[in-house]
Amino acid sequence: MQVVLIRHAHSEANAKGLLSGRISGVHLSPTGSSQANELVGRLGKVTISSLRISPLERCVETITPWWETVGQTHNRRIPMVIDNNLVEVDYGKWSGKKLSLLSTNKLWKTVQNNPSAMYFPAGEGLAQMQERAMRAVHEVAALKTKGAAIFVSHGDVIKAIVASAMGMHLDDFQRIVIDPASISVIDFSGSKPRLLLLNDSRANLESFLNAPLRKRNLLGGGGGK
Repeated sequence: MQVVLIRHAHSEANAKGLLSGRISGVHLSPTGSSQANELVGRLGKVTISSLRISPLERCVETITPWWETVGQTHNRRIPMVIDNNLVEVDYGKWSGKKLSLLSTNKLWKTVQNNPSAMYFPAGEGLAQMQERAMRAVHEVAALKTKGAAIFVSHGDVIKAIVASAMGMHLDDFQRIVIDPASISVIDFSGSKPRLLLLNDSRANLESFLNAPLRKRNLLGGGGGK
């Protein structure tokens, strides 16, 4: 099974340099709306086994153009499921603050260098977030259904999933970059997860995602699909 990880498109908070966290009412920026519309063509008629999204508005707005234009028609029996395990990190008292201001906080170094030890004041820990995010992955992987499983979530959540799948310690997850409206793909069909695509913001992926899975581990990088 392939898990397709989509970060929400550029938001109003991104434009203002704010750490929005779980604050409600944060919508896509004009740039983000364009990115969401571009996803219609980038995903195309991809066959999916499930669609799970964070409950926050910016994630719903990111996938809705594709879902209403192509996805729902092409995947008639698949519902859009709100999954609270994919919600943004609870940044607690940091929510709504300017990133430029937060970068001067004494805990900022912990976020950057030792995130597994970080608990946001009146919020949650990053290790706690990774645990719930992987719970969503394991729930879908256990279904053993055909077709890609699409997750629409947030930057830190997706970074945590990628890090766990690749056997990286959470303290290294800041080495992963996940841009707004980017797509990353992990293959969970074998004994160990394999990263097929990371932080792609441009490619049209319909044929890539609909192609048969390569189950063999290949030497020399493989020969493509």
